[in-house]
Amino acid sequence: MNALARRMRQTECEGLETTLAGKAVVCDPSGVLYAPSERLLVVSDLHLEKGAAFARRGSLLPPYDTAATLALLGAALARYDARRVICLGDSFHDRHGAAFMPVAYRETLARLMAGREWTWITGNHDPEPPARIGGETRAEIAVGPWTFRHEPSREYRNGEVAGHLHPVARVAGAGRSTRGACFASDGNRMILPSFGVTTGGLNVLDRAFHGLFDLRFAKAYVIGLARIYPIGFRALCPG
Repeated sequence: MNALARRMRQTECEGLETTLAGKAVVCDPSGVLYAPSERLLVVSDLHLEKGAAFARRGSLLPPYDTAATLALLGAALARYDARRVICLGDSFHDRHGAAFMPVAYRETLARLMAGREWTWITGNHDPEPPARIGGETRAEIAVGPWTFRHEPSREYRNGEVAGHLHPVARVAGAGRSTRGACFASDGNRMILPSFGVTTGGLNVLDRAFHGLFDLRFAKAYVIGLARIYPIGFRALCPG
């Protein structure tokens, strides 16, 4: 099963409800987070136009990344009655992605944004507002008990929701192991998986995650083909 087919199948799974900073949220198998109390959908690291960015540098990637990522985002939005969307940075793979986005993709994105409050959080790949796209652009934003930003802070912050690190987890058992994208959280802070279809991932046991979570409560909400599996960090494998 190729990566895109796997992603499409995962969208058929039910989301998993948990609490974050004392309020209910849903970890959706597509990789978005939904907060019912705010009718808020959060997505991280879309990396739109990654293939085009590589092409400008003389390297080739499969050309379907933007179309596939927008289709998956549209399916996620259709699952929830979201009135507000926050994109947690690196929404475009580089600072030229929005300006050079083909008209067809721009129109698709405009349809997804229509009728919703849409906030772009600046990321390290896209530090400027997306050209001719609309929505508001912020470095970070607070909604309810949560603060949304691109990179997790090194100071422990209750209610922080971030992206940037592309968390994945490896689980072993019965002589086999599997690796999958995940939401990482200890109930107070959460790091979302990367949503873009051609992005990689970093194991939550990597030192880049050290100190970000209270390990007594830290879990990887691993996205599987049948459901989302909450697994404590201490039961995970490196690599």
